Amino acid sequence: MNPYSPYQIKSFKHDGHLHRMWMQNWRVPDALLAPEHRAESMIALINSQTPIRERDGKEWTSKIPSVTFFIPGEWYNVVSLLEDQGIRYYCNIASPPYVNEGVITYIDYDLDVIRTPNGTIQIVDQEEYELHKHNYHYSDVVERKVKRGLESLLARLKREGPPFCNDQVLAYYELWRNEGPGV
Repeated sequence: MNPYSPYQIKSFKHDGHLHRMWMQNWRVPDALLAPEHRAESMIALINSQTPIRERDGKEWTSKIPSVTFFIPGEWYNVVSLLEDQGIRYYCNIASPPYVNEGVITYIDYDLDVIRTPNGTIQIVDQEEYELHKHNYHYSDVVERKVKRGLESLLARLKREGPPFCNDQVLAYYELWRNEGPGV
């Protein structure tokens, strides 16, 4: 019996329009989560060769397997991309996840933080954030939450707190490949 549940991930923009959808992801059962992930009620999702639908309806297939982490209450999520040269962490500054019947939704606030396999950290898409802040009229509350989310994420990256552990990311992926629906 397959213990992994199918999920979709839907990313929206502040004005409510759909940004992007990851059509096929598999949720790691809570019983298989590492204790440090379970302690924060993290949601871990695995995908490989998943179809992705863009706002304009165009679809493409991801070539890079990933393990995505959502942390309830946090204003960011973490996508661990399993690339040939190592794991690249792509972190979205975003509203906390909303989970409902196999669908996880969040609002993407454009700012992203990338940690490369060699440990370099960079903040990207600041211009896009500033543009959308103006166009979508972000409230002071949203701006404060985005700023705190970015600060919290950077602190977690600095201390290499969960989920930034390559061995655990690889363990989830390998377990899924061996016991889950497979690639």
